[in-house]
Amino acid sequence: MKTQRSDLFLFVFIFILFIFAFFVFWVVTDMVLLGASLAVVLIPLHRRISGFARPAVSAAFLTFCVFGILFIVTIGSYFIISSNLKVILEMFTAIGTWLNNPATNPLDFGIPFTKANMSGLLSRGTALFVDYQKTLLDNLALIVFKIFVLFFSLFSLLLWGDELKRKLTRHVPSPFSEYVKTLSRVTSDTLYAIYVVQIAIAVLTFFISLPVFYLLGYGNIVFLSFLAAFCELIPVLGASVAFLLVGMYALAIGDMWGVLILFFFGYVIVSCLPEIYIRPVLVGKRVKIHPVIMFIGIISGILTLGIAGFVLGPLIIVLLITAYRLSVQEKKDRDEQVLPSSK
Repeated sequence: MKTQRSDLFLFVFIFILFIFAFFVFWVVTDMVLLGASLAVVLIPLHRRISGFARPAVSAAFLTFCVFGILFIVTIGSYFIISSNLKVILEMFTAIGTWLNNPATNPLDFGIPFTKANMSGLLSRGTALFVDYQKTLLDNLALIVFKIFVLFFSLFSLLLWGDELKRKLTRHVPSPFSEYVKTLSRVTSDTLYAIYVVQIAIAVLTFFISLPVFYLLGYGNIVFLSFLAAFCELIPVLGASVAFLLVGMYALAIGDMWGVLILFFFGYVIVSCLPEIYIRPVLVGKRVKIHPVIMFIGIISGILTLGIAGFVLGPLIIVLLITAYRLSVQEKKDRDEQVLPSSK
């Protein structure tokens, strides 16, 4: 009995320390969480590679592969946006001119935004898509440090993740050991589904954006579709940012037909439908949770925790529901055992 109490005390103490560290290191917590989530997804592959190579070599190889993929995507996106910077500048210039014109008022067109709101969106968009070099240089130290934390976390957890898991679960009281095993398996399945679905929806966004921008008639169909897919790939942005930008441009040049196309076909179908229906259904199907609940977890996570919430939101929902199901099943099993004995 004393051993179980001491083990439970140690487990609770470690958990409290973890929560404390989570808030103290909040600036880089998102990178640690992303690194940990990638490690959880890649650990099965790491175990296979470790069968014929040293664990350190396997961990370094997988970390380098992830870095290489992200580097290629980043450099490729940089060159595509740079080569089409004239298109973006034309849109931002037209929007800026329209906003600075005293005779224009978004409310006259039924747009639920004031000029101040739209100017704020324009400023953030300019920093991200036009002045990205200046934005990058201004935040270079923090970006480099976050990248280091991300890949150091990934490498460390790939290399020592199994050992760390054994040490932590060793102190878990025996009544909770089955819970931990089940929750661990569900965590891996959920994270795998989140990343696969995220990439799949970004690719889907590119292809279903093509007819929308073709119908719009502004040209640069492939680039604008790429811009929507690029924004969709980044959880805190989403394809709606791209459609909002082009929609503001259509409004600025007085193309109300274009505004309607972008709203109904671009925003509602291309941007909102995957977020409201496809993503929750695909992730929820993997972990056997209702799509509406998954939708709440995904959106709430992003709104409260940013890029880390894209992973943590649905994961927390899944873990809570799984824990509830386990407790209900355990109670049911106990009741079934009591009933025969009472007879």
